[in-house]
Amino acid sequence: MKIEVFTLFPEVMSPYLSASILGRAQAAGLVEIGLHNIRDYALDRHSTTDDEPYGGGGGMVMKPEPLFEAVEAVLGEQLADTRVVLLTPQGRVFNQAVAQELAGLRRLALISGRYEGVDERVREHLADDEISVGDYVLTGGELPALVVIDAVVRLLPGALGDEAASSQDSHSGGLLEGAHYTRPAEYRGWQVPEILRSGDHAKIAAWRREQSLRRTFYRRPDLLGAASLDEADREFLDRLATEDEAAQ
Repeated sequence: MKIEVFTLFPEVMSPYLSASILGRAQAAGLVEIGLHNIRDYALDRHSTTDDEPYGGGGGMVMKPEPLFEAVEAVLGEQLADTRVVLLTPQGRVFNQAVAQELAGLRRLALISGRYEGVDERVREHLADDEISVGDYVLTGGELPALVVIDAVVRLLPGALGDEAASSQDSHSGGLLEGAHYTRPAEYRGWQVPEILRSGDHAKIAAWRREQSLRRTFYRRPDLLGAASLDEADREFLDRLATEDEAAQ
């Protein structure tokens, strides 16, 4: 997979992209990530990338010329085969399903906005997609770009040491993960559940599934409507609902 990032601050992204899973995935040739400074494609000697908005108002707006020039110069003939994503609070909300969708692409380009936003012509004529990482305001699109890249790359085959690890993550099947424990078996009098030390893999799997359902039921019940559930799952959730009503 090839990911190109267009930003005014590539230096703030480089350390994270070179570390941990992302660094190993690049070293293994699973993904190639390019960082491109939008300012390098500005048309004046001052490398201007923003200007005052037409019609007045506060803040500055990113100019269209540097963005178009940067994306077209880097992608060239591959532009037609690349998903160009503008990271903006106005985009569709990023979630695990969107991450899986993007992980299926061969080429992805991310535009990190700044200031009050980008010239509308970038949105209309350059970006294919718009993504938001949540309903809050950040200084720029660099952190959202890192969020998207991290979530996408870990889904690529071979990116994680355990191929099943990503399928067990929260949200991967529409549910939150259950509890995790490691050594020691007892800490300050708090015990690891006996079933996890039993060696019975079938019972452990069933326990973990119920823990995942329980945590989702109490913390994010809104996820249950779209989660992949079987009959045993639904029966367990019905019992939780009955217990919850009785406790009230």
